Amino acid sequence: MTNRTDPARATRPSRRDLLRTLGAAPLAVGALQAAPAARAQGQAASSSKARIVIAGSGLGGIAVASRLRALLPEAKITIVDAKQEHNYQPGYTLVATGVWPIEKVRNRNAEFQPAGIEWVQEMVASFDPAGNSVTTTGGQKIDYDYLVVATGLQLDYAQIEGMDVKAIGQNGLGSVYFSPEAALATWQAMDAFRAKGGQAVMTLPTGALKCAGAPLKMTFMVADRLRQAGTMGQSKVDFYTGLPADTVFGVKVVNDNVLARWKDLGINTHYLQKLVAVDLGARKAVFASPEGERTTVDYDFLHVVPPMRAPDVVKNSELSAKEGPMAGGGWLEVDKDTLQHKRFANVFGVGDINGTPRGKTAATVKKSAPLVAHNLARVVAGQTPDQKFDGYTSCPLIVREGSAMLIEFDYDGKLTPSLPMIEPLQESFMAWFMKYRLLKPAYIGVLKGLV
Repeated sequence: MTNRTDPARATRPSRRDLLRTLGAAPLAVGALQAAPAARAQGQAASSSKARIVIAGSGLGGIAVASRLRALLPEAKITIVDAKQEHNYQPGYTLVATGVWPIEKVRNRNAEFQPAGIEWVQEMVASFDPAGNSVTTTGGQKIDYDYLVVATGLQLDYAQIEGMDVKAIGQNGLGSVYFSPEAALATWQAMDAFRAKGGQAVMTLPTGALKCAGAPLKMTFMVADRLRQAGTMGQSKVDFYTGLPADTVFGVKVVNDNVLARWKDLGINTHYLQKLVAVDLGARKAVFASPEGERTTVDYDFLHVVPPMRAPDVVKNSELSAKEGPMAGGGWLEVDKDTLQHKRFANVFGVGDINGTPRGKTAATVKKSAPLVAHNLARVVAGQTPDQKFDGYTSCPLIVREGSAMLIEFDYDGKLTPSLPMIEPLQESFMAWFMKYRLLKPAYIGVLKGLV
């Protein structure tokens, strides 16, 4: 592997940039803390002794548990999840592009469990929403009065013939999503590739996607790393997407901005091309058109973005959508506004598992977790949910090391910028600084119910 870029040196701002950033930082943190306080407005703590089960201990599950602990101090709250390591997934792209060390995205899950809750360290094996219970992998049956589903999603690498997640980092294979170790291995593959240059093949599947900006960030950063190494002139970067012509992102103004930037960088785009197979030893990727026509492409570096769906435990349960656009992925059937289940009124969803038009980012959880806790507390009190989620999603879209665009939008694809000093479609050091320095502390605040 070639020498790793020194992040401090590569991203060191000018004195003017630093002063401007430090002056703006309090405003940025204030915007990140714009979610309601732990106790919803006008809502007193309840004396209810309701039994609440939360399936999953990622950002969404723990954030809702922290909020509910304040709103319902007498309730019995149980988190069910065997996961021992808590991963800061928004940082994976920084690890995978050589900006952060792997330690920045790894913590112990026990550090974030709210006081006064029970943590059952097993996975949910099945849901019985009609019987108001879950069964764990260890055979425990846990009854509940209310359920919050926060299981996250399933990375469906199995849809790609020949793909082996254990091979990430070898023979030019990268995939940022799978784990911190895979993100680091992706950087090792990218680092080796940029030293010599060659053919980079970047991919994007169809369907709902966790952090839909990540494939774009990885593409920008491959080009930037080649530029830094002086090998861009002897390289090609091609982006293959299963989406229709001229589409790489679901918000049109952002999509068009990215495509214009890629044109200037010489990045080629190929549409209606879904990755269906790989030959890892021969370094060949196979793409299929909607008509089934296959194209084989040689690569020196390949970034695989797998199709994504609900975990089997949700997909195969009565909680999943049975018809409509969310049924194919088995997503949790929630009302997109209240995030309450459409058929089981004592069930709510938070995070990636939700079958909503948008919203599979940490920023989505930051805004929706307080809403879920508030609406659930109202249901516990015999009231109806009265807060509505607007689909808020945020993506600090890295365009090169030291510069990013802060993209914020709602269900309708309308840009919803929250910081007056940042223009969403203009790259800036401030947007990079937020991604690099400010967002993880805000993330931890969300876990603790403070943000």
